[in-house]
Amino acid sequence: MPGNSFGELFRVTTSGVSHGPGYMAIIDGCPPGIPLSVEDLLPDLARRKPGQSKITTQRKEADLPEIWSGLFEGQTDGTSIGILFRNEDQRSADYSDIKEKYRPGHADFTFDMKYGFRDYRGGGRSSARETICRVAAGAIARKILACQGIRVLGYVTQVGSVVYQPADPSQITLEQVEASPVRCPDPEKARAMIELIEEVRKERDSIGGICELVATGVPAGLGEPVFDKLKADLAKGLLSLPAVLAFEYGAGFQAASMRGSQCNDHFIPDPVSPSGIGTKTNRHGGMLGGISSGQPILCRVAIKPTSSLPQSQPTVTKQGEATEIVTRGRHDPCLLPRFVSMGEAMVCLVLADHWLRWKAQCGG
Repeated sequence: MPGNSFGELFRVTTSGVSHGPGYMAIIDGCPPGIPLSVEDLLPDLARRKPGQSKITTQRKEADLPEIWSGLFEGQTDGTSIGILFRNEDQRSADYSDIKEKYRPGHADFTFDMKYGFRDYRGGGRSSARETICRVAAGAIARKILACQGIRVLGYVTQVGSVVYQPADPSQITLEQVEASPVRCPDPEKARAMIELIEEVRKERDSIGGICELVATGVPAGLGEPVFDKLKADLAKGLLSLPAVLAFEYGAGFQAASMRGSQCNDHFIPDPVSPSGIGTKTNRHGGMLGGISSGQPILCRVAIKPTSSLPQSQPTVTKQGEATEIVTRGRHDPCLLPRFVSMGEAMVCLVLADHWLRWKAQCGG
């Protein structure tokens, strides 16, 4: 199968390429009766939008969604929701030099090996612009989750060597995150991150980092015990995003150096929890046995430095001849500021899908 769809009951299908007419998202499984308008999608789309600050790509796109179906009198009607985005600021000529060359870090070579054909203009189907569909679908999923008291928030915890360690991720607010263009809640760390991004941009280079995502208000019971574990679907969704090289949840890779007595989260009475039970710590990241525990779901993804660099790099042609390449076009010196909305979208899609599955199977 081509792999253009994601989800079981709440299902998203995307179509389009970066330098084509535009992108289309089809969302199936949205419950009827949810108030929805174009304006509901704009805040998340604006956080993903190119050209929003000097530390992001300067490509200019309106990114205005056109909702073609699935609504009646301002509410979802239970049928497929179709959303169209038109491309407006393509510069295909910027990519003419790479028609016969493979860009390091990109999918040019692997596309050729798989299909024997590739759209070299901006990466074609592998372009990060495809995520505009996911962010729009994620905004709809966010509305479903909000009705259940579930909140999803992402923020940047690392850019290069600059690291921010939140004391309590569940207490971070959207206002704190959006106070900085780099989307780090700590003002001092945010300034250091911005300075580092500007430094690598002037050096015609790029840099990566880490995005942390937290979901609060998630009830205990979401997820399946074997192949469709909640953690597995979160990993699949987040790893399907461009530039993601690693995923962890809870204590993550730190658990490898712990003992069981250090890693276990002890159960305690919790009068605030619907079940009356909580855990003293949350090293399990809100998931046990692939099923949500009622604690905040916490995961992190590592984002590699932008592969497109405005400096000469060694590569080969399609014929295997050694050559040099300079990637032209407009690219982010750091993907993290715009990635936050993409990561949130995938978490929202996974949680909305599993909430609907839980409700269908168990009457939750």
